Amino acid sequence: MAEHRTMQRGALLDAARSLLSEGGTEALTFPALAERTGLARSSVYEYFRSRAAVVEELCAVDFPVWAAEVEAAMAGVDGPEAKVEAYVRRQLALVGDRRHRAVVAISASELDAGAREKIRAAHGGLIAMIVEALGELGHEQPRLAAMLLQGVVDAAVRRIELGVAETPHEIVEATVSMALRGVGGRGGL
Repeated sequence: MAEHRTMQRGALLDAARSLLSEGGTEALTFPALAERTGLARSSVYEYFRSRAAVVEELCAVDFPVWAAEVEAAMAGVDGPEAKVEAYVRRQLALVGDRRHRAVVAISASELDAGAREKIRAAHGGLIAMIVEALGELGHEQPRLAAMLLQGVVDAAVRRIELGVAETPHEIVEATVSMALRGVGGRGGL
């Protein structure tokens, strides 16, 4: 029985990822989750009290996986500049991933304080990875620089998601250039 419940919980989370990546947080409703999984709506409530509870669990499950991929990319290169570049490139490479799209949709939404706190903590873990590299590059305030850099990455993610005039490749290269050389640098373009 416990195994069956775990499978159903997994199916609900997977349906939630799809709904979020297709239509943002407005699309994440209990009737839609019930329809996607073939469960009765009352059954969905047995697993999750609220939409926020679904979101919190998705963050708990998906954010660490995503962060581990970024960390692995950084571990695979040498030197602080290469680590900053890997940090930016890996996050932007994950944009098409459904888990990532779900996390972006969640980050952009109105959530209760508990869910927002979980997202902040997860983002904090991501930012902590890059603080050391920025310190090695000589930043006087590496934590502030890390938060600002993540803001640039988040803006690039949204721009890629929107499917705007620039190609994803152009957005990635501009973001890497800005991360490494500031707004004045065109070195990587």
